[in-house]
Amino acid sequence: MISKSYIFARGKSVITNAVIKGDSNTWKKCLTTATCVEPKGPSVKTQIPGPASRHLKEELDKFQQAATVQLFADYDKSSGNYMVDVDGNTLLDVYMQISSVPLGYNHPAMLEALSDPHNQRTIVNRPALGVYPGADWPNKLKHVLLRPGVAPPGLGNITTMMCGSCSNENAFKNIFMWYAEKNRHGKSFSQDEIESCMINQAPGSPKYSIMSFKGAFHGRTLGCLSTTHSKYIHKIDVPAFDWPIASFPAYKYPLEDNVSANAAEDKRCLAEIEDLIVKFDKEKNVPVAGVVIEPIQAEGGDNHASPEFFQQLRQLTKKYGIALLIDEVQTGGGPTGKMWCHEHFNLSSPPDAVTFSKKMQMGGYYHTADLRPSQGYRVFNTWMGDPSKLIMLEAILNVMQRDNLLEKVSKVGEYTLDNLKKMEKEFSTVINSTRGRGTFIAFNGASPKIRDQIVSKLLAKGIQAGGCGADAVRLRPALTFDRHHADIFLDTLRKVLKE
Repeated sequence: MISKSYIFARGKSVITNAVIKGDSNTWKKCLTTATCVEPKGPSVKTQIPGPASRHLKEELDKFQQAATVQLFADYDKSSGNYMVDVDGNTLLDVYMQISSVPLGYNHPAMLEALSDPHNQRTIVNRPALGVYPGADWPNKLKHVLLRPGVAPPGLGNITTMMCGSCSNENAFKNIFMWYAEKNRHGKSFSQDEIESCMINQAPGSPKYSIMSFKGAFHGRTLGCLSTTHSKYIHKIDVPAFDWPIASFPAYKYPLEDNVSANAAEDKRCLAEIEDLIVKFDKEKNVPVAGVVIEPIQAEGGDNHASPEFFQQLRQLTKKYGIALLIDEVQTGGGPTGKMWCHEHFNLSSPPDAVTFSKKMQMGGYYHTADLRPSQGYRVFNTWMGDPSKLIMLEAILNVMQRDNLLEKVSKVGEYTLDNLKKMEKEFSTVINSTRGRGTFIAFNGASPKIRDQIVSKLLAKGIQAGGCGADAVRLRPALTFDRHHADIFLDTLRKVLKE
């Protein structure tokens, strides 16, 4: 039996206590605490990282490489758009775990989903989904991941995975299998193919390639690393495939003042893409089976390309009979004001596959029926996703719909972007190139050093932001990020820039 009490803050219900009674004992579990009411603003008590965070990092580093750890959070005390660390610092989080927390911390709808006994059993009895899914799995996929307004238009097939990297890795496999099937013209596997693939030789292991783009990030697994080109530290010492790498458009800002130059940049990149497709097929005998691209290159520096660029890229992939995979791991789930960023581009036909993770809680990819393998076990692992994450996603999507969060993201994003552009004019020697869709926003520091100083000084004043690329500051707030949160960020940024 579960009893709940609620308090209401800013029109939101917050679960403050739940009493769960078992057969043999009675115990209380605080699903959230009173601190679930959002703080009024940031509060910094210590240097960040503080002494408690530094001590924990030292402990962790004794048995795990911990160089990337910035601080340790207290997730029991964190709430809404605010992260609280173990030193008691309250930070307005506009980074949200690298764009992966959609509703903020300890959202009551997500916590309440965990109180359902059926959901608890789903979590406890985690199945090997490719072999023994639960009775409600088809219905869950249909009504959560494939519901209208959630699935990318035109894509009715879904493969669930664990993370963004394994989603891209297995989507590559689907593309290669589809491409090989086309070349086989419907014939069965030959005995030569069956035997040669076991020793990594042709024809069973054909030389196909995936085209990617300079500045891209698609993951750190072996195949994905061959398509990742954002930071050397991800790639060095790891063998890579000789696959084509094209230029992603590098625009001049403000966009409205550089229309002709940016249109010429689109044209240059598209010509290079077509040249590489032809070269790898005719000269290298390594045909391009697919193209993988982010709608906004996130880790590479929040690099944008125009709808016209993506429309013509889609036409090129159709012309040469290759698959278009759009990697929406970071952009998917609403941060650009649409469920999927590529919906902004008005493509002539849907992409062949769309990968996701982060805000969607689980990994996976939507794809056309043509990309579905004819045989089982060709795309397979033990877990094939996680039903518990689908429970979380269902709660998230219901809140998004109930609270019109995509509309909020568009409005708050426009407000934030407009104010940042005004600030850029005032501090033009310090920041430049403000850009974004929805609240998926970035601006550049005048140098990498200045960018790092901006992020560091924001943190010291209670704002958790992030960097990407060589010199960009990026915002990745929750979908619940409101105008008053934006004002706190903007006021703090102005103080930093004045310094």
